[in-house]
Amino acid sequence: MSAVGIDFGNETCYVAVARAGGLETITNDYSQRATPSYVAFGPTCRDLGTSAKNKAITNLKNTVFSFKRLIGKKFRDQALQHEISYLPYQVQELPNGSVGVKVSYLGNDSIFTVQQIAAMLLTKLKDITETACKSKMTDCVISVPVFFTDSERRAMLDICQIANLNVLRLLNEPTAVALAYGFYRQDLSDTKPKKVVFVDIGHSAVQASVVDFYQGRLKVVCSAWDTCGGGRDIDNCIVRYFSQEFKNKYNLNVLSNQRAIVRLLQECEKLKKQLSANPQVLPLNIECFMDDMDVSSSLGREKLEELCADTFKRIEDVFKRLLLETNLSPNDISCVELVGGSTRIPAIKNIVKKIFGMEPSTTLNQDEAVARGCALQATMLSPTVKVREFHITDVQPYTIRLSWNISKNEKGDIDVFQRNHPVPFSKLLTFFRKEEFVLNAFYYPGKEAESFIGSFIIKNINQLPSGESAKIVIKLRVNIHGIFNVCSAFIADKDSKENINLDQRAENLLDLKPKNATISPDLVVNEEKKNFFSLKKHKKAPQEVELQIESKVPQLSDSEIKTFLESEMKMIHQDSCEEKRIDAKNSVEEYVYEMRSKISDELKQYINEQEHDNFLHKLNQTEEWIYEDGQDQNETIYKERLSELQSLANPVFSRKQDYEQRSIVLAEFCKIITEVKNILKAYLSGDQQYSHINSQDMEKVQRIVDDKEMWLKQQLDILEELKAKGNQTVSIESLVKQREELKGEIFPILNASKLETEAGNTSKVQKTH
Repeated sequence: MSAVGIDFGNETCYVAVARAGGLETITNDYSQRATPSYVAFGPTCRDLGTSAKNKAITNLKNTVFSFKRLIGKKFRDQALQHEISYLPYQVQELPNGSVGVKVSYLGNDSIFTVQQIAAMLLTKLKDITETACKSKMTDCVISVPVFFTDSERRAMLDICQIANLNVLRLLNEPTAVALAYGFYRQDLSDTKPKKVVFVDIGHSAVQASVVDFYQGRLKVVCSAWDTCGGGRDIDNCIVRYFSQEFKNKYNLNVLSNQRAIVRLLQECEKLKKQLSANPQVLPLNIECFMDDMDVSSSLGREKLEELCADTFKRIEDVFKRLLLETNLSPNDISCVELVGGSTRIPAIKNIVKKIFGMEPSTTLNQDEAVARGCALQATMLSPTVKVREFHITDVQPYTIRLSWNISKNEKGDIDVFQRNHPVPFSKLLTFFRKEEFVLNAFYYPGKEAESFIGSFIIKNINQLPSGESAKIVIKLRVNIHGIFNVCSAFIADKDSKENINLDQRAENLLDLKPKNATISPDLVVNEEKKNFFSLKKHKKAPQEVELQIESKVPQLSDSEIKTFLESEMKMIHQDSCEEKRIDAKNSVEEYVYEMRSKISDELKQYINEQEHDNFLHKLNQTEEWIYEDGQDQNETIYKERLSELQSLANPVFSRKQDYEQRSIVLAEFCKIITEVKNILKAYLSGDQQYSHINSQDMEKVQRIVDDKEMWLKQQLDILEELKAKGNQTVSIESLVKQREELKGEIFPILNASKLETEAGNTSKVQKTH
């Protein structure tokens, strides 16, 4: 299987594969590279991707979109509550506090988790890829926004398991773009980095990263973002403007009608794209918008920039924050690369030029760069594809703080991974404890309830006989997916050396860590109450005792994933059955229209009046049945109907084929007889070409031709009487047999060479003597 990279976007998805020595973006079943991130539910099946978006207006309550922003969040999160206000479908809280979507599916109200919804879309992307590549797909690299939290990343891994996909890596979107940019470059140095800023403004957010490029590797220095600075925020500004205008102009309350909002949103998005290429004032017209009323207005580029000034300001602040955190000036940056559909807006390009002091570059495919970068990473991680190495060092987007209880009235905590810390990365902490204890991880600063990562209980700590605390070494890691975990814990010998080397080879193999990564002892050691901890390079000794770790993280259990996977398989089967049923129904419908046309045109001369009337009546009867009683029939019923119609049409087609073949054979028969008669005329006129043939043989040829010609005339008279619509008494087989007999009896005589004839005559003379 080719290496597959998936750009899992909020509005659209792209799939790229690395094969045949290059990267290729897969087209879907609508021959489009972009597959909308839409999932729709109906009374008989689901619609996924393009078909779901096409039906969104008519099936609004059961069409789920923009669900990427709901992944891994709790229902009561402030960010999610803000997100829900933009969604026309019903979102509700599940018993575990997560998000559920209520829709009507197969005629019943059903509730699906966001993970299930996203897995449905991934299943569609998987099917598209397998169809294009003609092979099974299991391994892939999937993009995620750099600002995705630990719970959101864990949820993405759960989603992939439900879709039966093995994720080699969750790759940050700006990092994927950087890989697509740097992998093919030949102007990189081993020592002096080339600093490039990547700006990615898609449908729902703005992301920017500073990346250092070296020969054969890249290092992300810093990332900044704003989740309210994407294309949809610009669209929403335009929608609010026109909503107010239509209220004043037509007395229409657009914001009270979800279908009207979605229609207006689609038109505003089109208008925004047109204004990116055209600075003039452009019209907006929508027919039967609300209450059977047509609406019209117009918008220019200057007005758009005025309406979206706050959004553009937020984007500008992201760029300023990026420069501030990295202490870089525009002179330190080689270039600024733009990707994402919203970067085509001239105002955004002007902001980039203003902040970074240079014209932005668009050398990458603005829509497909993320997917192509993911595909490149997949080639490096896949065991079946060979490609040169290109090492990636990413960054931790948030500061991770670890806390624990020292006593009833005290609490310890420490920042174990600072913001923009390199990842993947491992660290070791040392504790002295007599009994089990709990480590709580969360993002800092922030509200602990919303930024909670997980709890890790260190168990089975046996008190030493002397009553002293045991020395416990704990390994912390942010892995290749950007997920934090307490990997291991063990009781170490107090007398062991503390500054021994970490097994670098094992560390490199773990998550494919870059060769140039190092571990720095940057935490402070606190020994005052023997609760001190330290960051050390460590190699496990034989006398160390493994401890059990109980992790409580926001992730689905194996049983839940198994249940969701089984449910997805059932829905896939239901979709497949419905697709076959619809295909069978369409086949009957197409056959009705096709045959009704043919019996009045192509088949007219081969069908008699009685057959024509009966067949036409059956076709009309079938058409009425399809639209009245046959809407919900199963696949077998449609196939039986089609077979019934074909049984009436097949004799006519057979007659047509028989007549056409008979005409061909008769034409060939006549041609042979004419050819032989011309040879006989030439022989009688003394043509030297045939002088070697004796008279008895030519007389024999004359008799055979006369007999066959007489037989052929009789058959032609019979055929003329029966014509095309009757049952032919002379079979094709008999005509072919007579033709071949004629050729077999005549042409050996006529084609015999002069030498063969003379030799034959000499032999006859010798036998006579």
